[in-house]
Amino acid sequence: MMPVVDGIEITTEGLTKVFARVRAVTDLTVRVRPGRVTGFLGPNGAGKTTTLRMLLGLVAPTQGRALVGGVAYADLPDPTRTVGASLEATSFHPGRSGRNHLRVVALAAGLPEGRVDECLELTGLSGAAHQRVGGYSLGMRQRLGLATTMLGDPPVLILDEPANGLDPQGIAWLRGFLRHLAASGRTVLVSSHVLAEVEQTVDDVVIIADGRLVRAAPLAELRRGAATIVRTPTPERLADALAGAGLPRPTPAGTPGAWRVPEVLPERVGHAAYAAGVEVHELYTETDDLEAVFLSLVTGASPPAPLVPTDPAPVQP
Repeated sequence: MMPVVDGIEITTEGLTKVFARVRAVTDLTVRVRPGRVTGFLGPNGAGKTTTLRMLLGLVAPTQGRALVGGVAYADLPDPTRTVGASLEATSFHPGRSGRNHLRVVALAAGLPEGRVDECLELTGLSGAAHQRVGGYSLGMRQRLGLATTMLGDPPVLILDEPANGLDPQGIAWLRGFLRHLAASGRTVLVSSHVLAEVEQTVDDVVIIADGRLVRAAPLAELRRGAATIVRTPTPERLADALAGAGLPRPTPAGTPGAWRVPEVLPERVGHAAYAAGVEVHELYTETDDLEAVFLSLVTGASPPAPLVPTDPAPVQP
């Protein structure tokens, strides 16, 4: 069982990045909380990878700040023990074994070699530890990337497309792995295109499009419907009961006996039906899945703001 860690927030404040005449990220202000898995979502070219690279000090912001526990990554006293990051699953020497890759990273970071075998076991790679990485499948390289991020036992994890290349069993394993990390108090930020999997994994979502924040909210809030579905054998009596309570008239919901009451919570519909003696067979909140919510949000995103002259920011090596 992983030890419980002290939570560390990830925050961005007015984060902006302009490459030549291309505005990749504009005025992005978000908060990623500890003890939760946060999905970082957006269409291709939305600015997700650029944002993650600014968080990790690999790209200098044009304006604004990206902070881990209130400190820029470059100013962290022990970054390897604070942040574990995996941005791509191809940055391995193909001639090294998985175990030797981890040994090199641990040695360079001043981490105990004992963490190597612990992380191999944690990510299910113990049986392939002595195989050359060049012979690993994409899914195995993803696991090796995760093992690398965990070497310092960090309280913050930043992962870019960690489910890429995993088979269904591997995706199910990853889901449990990320949930376990969050349950131990860690801050887990995951960029992904696999919306169906994100929906089963994350607690919060941050959605960007055209480099701008579109929505940041708990997943449950984002999916909360604006209507109640009620199934009754007496819709006429239900309509009268709702009208008597000052509620909207129900409309057909598409299945036999089901009616939709817009912008009303189930408890209000249920109370009105009960007070009028209306028989109710089913009552629940209508919700959209994450894919529907995502598409509705990003297709309505505002275009990027016009460029303004800025002094070029120095690019860190």
